[in-house]
This record gives sequence, C-alpha cells and structure tokens, in this order.
Amino acid sequence: MIQAYLQPCEPPIWARNGHVQTLLGHLLPQAGAPFEAGADGVSEHQVSLPSGDRLVVFHRPGSRNSLVHIFHGLSGDANSDYVRHAAQVASDMGYGVLAVNHRGSGAGRGLAKGVYHSGCAADLAEVFAWSSQHFGKRPLGIGFSLSGNALLLLLARGGKCLPAGAIAINPPICLKHCSERISRGWNRIYEARFVRRITRAMKERQRSGLLPSGFHPPPSRSLREIDEHLTAPLAGFRDADDYYARCSTHEMLGSIQQPTVILTAADDPFVAVADFEELDLPASVHLHIEDTGGHVGYLARGANALSCERWLAGALRHYLGELEVAGGLTA
Repeated sequence: MIQAYLQPCEPPIWARNGHVQTLLGHLLPQAGAPFEAGADGVSEHQVSLPSGDRLVVFHRPGSRNSLVHIFHGLSGDANSDYVRHAAQVASDMGYGVLAVNHRGSGAGRGLAKGVYHSGCAADLAEVFAWSSQHFGKRPLGIGFSLSGNALLLLLARGGKCLPAGAIAINPPICLKHCSERISRGWNRIYEARFVRRITRAMKERQRSGLLPSGFHPPPSRSLREIDEHLTAPLAGFRDADDYYARCSTHEMLGSIQQPTVILTAADDPFVAVADFEELDLPASVHLHIEDTGGHVGYLARGANALSCERWLAGALRHYLGELEVAGGLTA
C-alpha cells in the first residue's frame, strides 16, 4: 500500500488561494534544465503511431532500472517548466527520464495530423511500448492535468503496454464538469488562454496542410466549443458530450491494478475537488488531496515571508519512492 506524503503545502502569505497558486505557480521560475539533444546526455527520438503521426520525445539517461515518462498538459510541451522541474527531481534521484511531446506539440510541430486530448491513452501506450523496446527499463509515468487523465484511462482500460506505476497530477477526471467550471467567473482567464493557444496551433496546422481538406470549423470562444468543433471531429468522437463520456475516468478508477497516485488540490480553480471526494478506489490507488496548490501550482512557504519553495518536488520524490516499493521495483 502506498504511504501518504505527510508534509503539507503551507503557502506563503501572498499565495493563499487557488488562483494565485495557479497563476504564480506557472509564472515564477522553476528549476530544471531544458531538453535539448546533445546537452547533458539528452537524445531526441521519434515515436511512430499507427496513424502515421509521429511524436518527438527526449531521453535523459539515469542509473536506475526504471525510466520515468513525463507527459505535459493542454497547450504545453516537453519543455514546459513543470515538465522540466519534474524531470529534474527524477534525474536527481537517479532515474532516466523520457519527456514526451504530444501530437503536434513542441519539437513535434508539423509531424502530426491528429490531435491529442484527455483520452489519448492509446498514444501513451505506444510511447511505453516504444521505450521498453528501445531502453529496456521498467516504465513509470507522470501525467500533468490532461495527461493525468489520459494516464488513468490507460491504466483503467488495461492491456500490455502499461507503466509499472503512475502519478496523475491535477487530472480532470470528469471532463464535463471541468469544461463547465472553466467557463465560469475568473476561470475564463485560463480558458481564454487555452482557446487562444489552441486556435493559433490549429491555424498553423491548416496553413501547413495538416488538417483534412475542407475542414473549416467555426470560431471557438470556449473549451467546450473547441471540443465540439475541433477535438471531437478530429479525434473520432461524435461530439463534445461523446468525448467527455468516453474519456472521463471518474467511474473507471476501480479497474486500476498498477500502483497509482492521484494528486490534486482542494482549491484547484477548474478541476473540482468534489469529483474526487466520493470515489470508490481500489487499494492500488492512493488519493492525495492537498488543501492548497491550485492547478499544478503548489507554492509553499520559503525561508522568509517573501520566498517560496516548490512543494511538488518533495511530493514527487516521496511518491516515486513509494511506487518503487509498491511495484516491487529495485534501484
């Protein structure tokens, strides 16, 4: 059984609500070297998917027998600050790291016609299968936000290409609730940013001939409209509701057998803590709900009133160690 991380995220006096945690958590610098081929032993690779799309991944070697795969959130990439930070934590523990760009993201821009989404579990399975074949190490997975849900979906569905253990950070396990919540009040700030970035990326794909001929979706002003007009038709769903129903994991988590940690915050602005509080989870799944942290923020009080530390670093160190024990893995 996975043991809980007991060090609370005690926020600085200036970061005591979920919005501040979310915004400053992404604006303030984080430790972690960028992934560049040839730097610090990093190598760049392409993973081919059955559709013909290709993903670009970065590998940083380590001394342990396990390889930590890190998957970014919506509109991010393998060099997003939170990915680099998690990779640094894993590297400092001796793990090798595989930082993954989803379809069309980061260094993989221009290599995919399909889109990634909260249910792209099949893409994750292809990455785990590829890395096991190429590096021969037991895979562990860390998924942020959207990728956290996709990782849980993969584990719940089962199959051959699964990680030996996983950590899902602030996963939107009920996509319908998340799409509704992010369209309310101050959350529209985050939504507008996502919509702007996704729209820009889709226009770039259209100019590059990577969208289906004659595909001209109407302008979208919300994430639900993005899912209705872009995600659903490009990913093979009937509509946004079909996508949400088939890819949400809140009713599937009881099927997970691999050691798994779900980590979220009670004050996450757009992933409602209520979605987690009544879950019926198996012994293999450990749920950690932190009082504060926002959406992948987790700023903790530093040495003085004006400074802060990244609480998530300690949580990741603890839970990676717990996955090793729970999964019967050795260093």
